[in-house]
Amino acid sequence: MSVVSRAAILIEPQKPLLIDEVEVADPGPDDVLIRLDAASLCHSDLSYIEGKFPHPLPAIFGHEGIGEVITMGENVTSVAVGDVVIPYLLPDCGECPYCRSGKSNLCVQMGRSYNPEFPTWFRWQGRPVTGFMSLGTFSRYLVVPQDQVQVVNRHAPRAAASSIGCGVTTGVGAALIAAKVEAGSSVVVFGMGGVGLSTVQGARIAGASTIIAVDIVADKEALARSMGATHFINARSDDAVKAVFALTGIGADYSFDCVGNARIFEQALACLSSGGWSKMISVGMIPDEVPVPLVWSQMMGRNWHYTLMGGSKRQDVARFVDWFVDGKLDLRGMVSQEIDLDDINEGFEMMRRGQTARVVIRYA
Repeated sequence: MSVVSRAAILIEPQKPLLIDEVEVADPGPDDVLIRLDAASLCHSDLSYIEGKFPHPLPAIFGHEGIGEVITMGENVTSVAVGDVVIPYLLPDCGECPYCRSGKSNLCVQMGRSYNPEFPTWFRWQGRPVTGFMSLGTFSRYLVVPQDQVQVVNRHAPRAAASSIGCGVTTGVGAALIAAKVEAGSSVVVFGMGGVGLSTVQGARIAGASTIIAVDIVADKEALARSMGATHFINARSDDAVKAVFALTGIGADYSFDCVGNARIFEQALACLSSGGWSKMISVGMIPDEVPVPLVWSQMMGRNWHYTLMGGSKRQDVARFVDWFVDGKLDLRGMVSQEIDLDDINEGFEMMRRGQTARVVIRYA
């Protein structure tokens, strides 16, 4: 039997989200019905809401959350009723060449909800509503294909854990999986939002000796240092590239762009040492129509890698939740505000103003 859920719906780009009731259909044979306890606002959601990337509308965005399994289809064997789960952005179909080769983070089914033939479980005023990336965590109830559901430690505090499914997994994964940061190395991270702060933590866990946080908001220094940054550069008042070279001598071993624009890309690349095989990892999304400034001389002795979800797989989500429960990851400090669903538009306004690391919707 279908359920009624309150949700935030995007009807038109650059317009406020509409809070209204939607109908959530029963899960199919391979799907799971989840009741969320909390969901986080991610900057990727804001980019789509602002129309920087195309998406079928009306739509329910949101791709970070944590909740409980209510019921599932007859073919589902990976979860049970009552399990605490995180819905994951990337599918793990198990059939495509990427999944069969162990690279399920690149599954060809990613973005399948864009396909008009792919089912949607949401209906609003009799109309079908697309769930973003087969999810839609700005609805308390949602149906998710089982290959996008990960069982996690039920002892994880819900508000802070809600961001692990994207921001934390991307940032920690970028440092540990994509870059493979080495102990004793130097790291610079641009952007102290949820992804950047998670990247700082990943570098700390890896044992980096110099971790330089860069942001244009001076108030983020204390939080960045609490996550493991050894230095902070206010890019509004200081030349970030000169400051990095002053701190490191020859440039950083690893550089992470966690913002996603061409200007930051150029600065992050320029911060790298050219004397060895240093690495720059692009984490933030850059719209396809924005050219990335690059000349070949900038690549001398340097590597550039554009990572998706930090190279993390669905199973890594459970590992990072365990790290949070065990105290290896500090996520409580990353939650700037907890809000009700009715306040979601103000939550995104705070994000636009640079006042947040993570805003969390508390459903319960």
